[in-house]
Amino acid sequence: MKVNIIGAGVAGLSAGCYLQMNGFETEIFEGQSAAGGLCTSWQRNGFTFESGLQWILGSNRHNPFYHLWSELIDMPAIRFVNHDVRMEIEVRDTVDRHGNKVFHLYTNIGRLEKYLLGIAPEDKGPIGRLVRSMRKMQSFEIPPLIRKVPQLLTWKEKRGYIKHLPLLLFLYHAKRETNFSFAAKLKNPFLKEAFRLLFDGDEMPLMILTLPLSFNDLESTGYPIGGSAGFVGRLERKYLGLGGNIHFDVAVDKILCAQGRAAGLRLASGEEKLSDITVSAADWHFTMFHALEGRYVDKTILKLASQEKLKVYYSVFAVYLGVEGTFGDLPPFMRFPTETELVSPDGTRYTRMEVHIHNYDPGHAPEGKTVISISYYTKNGEYWINLRESDRERYIAEKKQFTGQMIAAADAKLGGLTSRIEVTDIATPATFRRYTGNWKGSVQGWLPGENIIAQSPVKTELPGLKDFYFTGHWTIPGGGLPVAIKSARDVAQTICHHKKKPFKVLH
Repeated sequence: MKVNIIGAGVAGLSAGCYLQMNGFETEIFEGQSAAGGLCTSWQRNGFTFESGLQWILGSNRHNPFYHLWSELIDMPAIRFVNHDVRMEIEVRDTVDRHGNKVFHLYTNIGRLEKYLLGIAPEDKGPIGRLVRSMRKMQSFEIPPLIRKVPQLLTWKEKRGYIKHLPLLLFLYHAKRETNFSFAAKLKNPFLKEAFRLLFDGDEMPLMILTLPLSFNDLESTGYPIGGSAGFVGRLERKYLGLGGNIHFDVAVDKILCAQGRAAGLRLASGEEKLSDITVSAADWHFTMFHALEGRYVDKTILKLASQEKLKVYYSVFAVYLGVEGTFGDLPPFMRFPTETELVSPDGTRYTRMEVHIHNYDPGHAPEGKTVISISYYTKNGEYWINLRESDRERYIAEKKQFTGQMIAAADAKLGGLTSRIEVTDIATPATFRRYTGNWKGSVQGWLPGENIIAQSPVKTELPGLKDFYFTGHWTIPGGGLPVAIKSARDVAQTICHHKKKPFKVLH
């Protein structure tokens, strides 16, 4: 049975692997010259720049995603780096008991607790509750849902979920706490300001941070040496080894539909590729409203398209620098206030900056040198996308001008940075849109809603269309690599179920 897959990102490659294991003949059509999608890295004059891979959930056996990754990748062969500090946040208006303005978010829970109590013994109550919540997250058994599609659970398996009610109740109550509401319970001014700045001044569910921290403590959120290219390369080799086929530099234009079923693809070249099943691991908006021309939508899909139901995740303006020096005395992630306000050409105003020091992967820079990236989130990515299309000359000028401001602000903090820069590269929202096709230049699909444990409204199958499936980081708000592999595995299981084939994994 023939399956056409759109997109060679992590979801597309994973879906291809699982389907090949189950006797399907698959081909992947990728518009770019390399696999990976958003999980990518590239080289400039001996330096390797990362698009955003910072850690992988499931880097050891303490997290159930390890077992999913191990179905496709030789995980013990990967060397992971686990940071002692998740990030350092410099506040503006207060200092701690010792006169310091920098807040250290340690990855070891015991060390973090001791540090927090040392800063604010008066906040022993809320600190204790925070730490206990992370310890409790570690104690729960993750339900078998991660390995099986919910709709395919047997009645016996569903009844077995009764034992997981404590986890569900815990998550239900924990979802209400935000970094702002937690900060409001604190007495210490420094700690209060630091927690309000956890997401650079935005209010977000605190569980977005505490859940990863609980696995940071177990060293199950490591960074894979080799970065995106190395990690995706392992997936690509697995897929090809299973007999799959990837067509690079081949863009898909339309999904062919006939008599209520997906019948194949029309490529941008006009060539048609027929199949029994079609899987899109491409951008959600492109799939629904371009490839399928909006013919198979319902009220939920239209509400998603209008962002009434969920908001699209921010895009990023990022500057990558290859610099002389190792910067070994700096933490991997730093956030700090800028001396002056920076105003982006897209209208966004910034008073803080995020700097990432990539000195923990020796393969990313020549000896004695380092990659440094500076990034800003923007909710107005379409400004850059439209400007590039309408006025390329002005687009180039404005991105260079803003890059200069960003480098100057980083130089004011790090000191002597400008004179040590050897290579500069820039990625705007238009860059993310051009290379990945992501709607509005989004770097992670949908933003999580207020209820981050709510069932995702994104459908993997569409009303009135048979033999079509959607997978990828758009399927669950928040996105990321765990969503990519989980959704791909779920789709493969669902296809096997529909075609009356027992789902199997070949090791």
